[in-house]
Amino acid sequence: MAASVPTVAAEGLIAPPQGCPIMHQEAKPTSSPPSECPMHQSKAPECPMHQSKAPECPMHQSTAPSSIASSSSSSPSVPAHQDRAYEFIECPMKAASRDKLTPTDINPDNMMPPPNQQPSPGQPFSLSKSRQESAIPRAGSDQNWVYPSEQMFWNAMLRKGWRWREGDLNQKDMNDIIRIHNHNNEAAWQEVLRWEALHKRECPCGPSLVRFGGKAKELTPRARLRHWMGYELPFDRHDWIVDRCGTEVRYVIDYYDAGSLDQRHQSNTVLDVRPALDSLGAVWDRMRVTWWRWTH
Repeated sequence: MAASVPTVAAEGLIAPPQGCPIMHQEAKPTSSPPSECPMHQSKAPECPMHQSKAPECPMHQSTAPSSIASSSSSSPSVPAHQDRAYEFIECPMKAASRDKLTPTDINPDNMMPPPNQQPSPGQPFSLSKSRQESAIPRAGSDQNWVYPSEQMFWNAMLRKGWRWREGDLNQKDMNDIIRIHNHNNEAAWQEVLRWEALHKRECPCGPSLVRFGGKAKELTPRARLRHWMGYELPFDRHDWIVDRCGTEVRYVIDYYDAGSLDQRHQSNTVLDVRPALDSLGAVWDRMRVTWWRWTH
């Protein structure tokens, strides 16, 4: 008796019914879908989702160069003297090998040109390029001011006309100069904070330093009066502009030679820090402090 053909194979040879409308009918090409079919109708030009972006839409207009310039100018500017300064704090050896900076104009925040960490021609010895972060907050930033390196200080003295001669300075002297410079600035800021404590209620967040500049050749009235009374003149003067929670206040700092080293502060410099008499508020502050000093 011959073996019967398996049922599965037989079913595979059975032709599908002609009436099956979906699974087995051949797809017949259609020239065009019915006009009444909503799925195939052309997109209506008045449909807001399919309309082209309106040229007057401000979100799709090309950004004008003037808007870019205005936005960049509104952000707080970073002083050129402080630009990339933290690289020298974190890794002095790596940062010192960076490319030379493009010269720019004098920075009005500190009256200094861009930082120059390159050794000067004929420099007799190498100097450190590392920089120390100060405790003085920088206005318009979440960082503090950064002090210059030994190399930057050396180059600054050359720009002011100083020239090195045999026996003038050595490598250790430059290290001491930087240490004294940084200490004097920290001490000056502490004096500013003592004055600003009078305005703690109106400025609870504390002051910050906006900009500063040296005016060694411009004597203050107080320094001139002291000189008439027989005291020596200050060897330097700085003007600091402090941000008191939105109000700029100018401070005047006279630097005097103490003559002998102050063992307590490890400094031979006496600082005379006070707010400049630019406003009635500054006059009132100085009157109050003078009265307290006389009575306490």
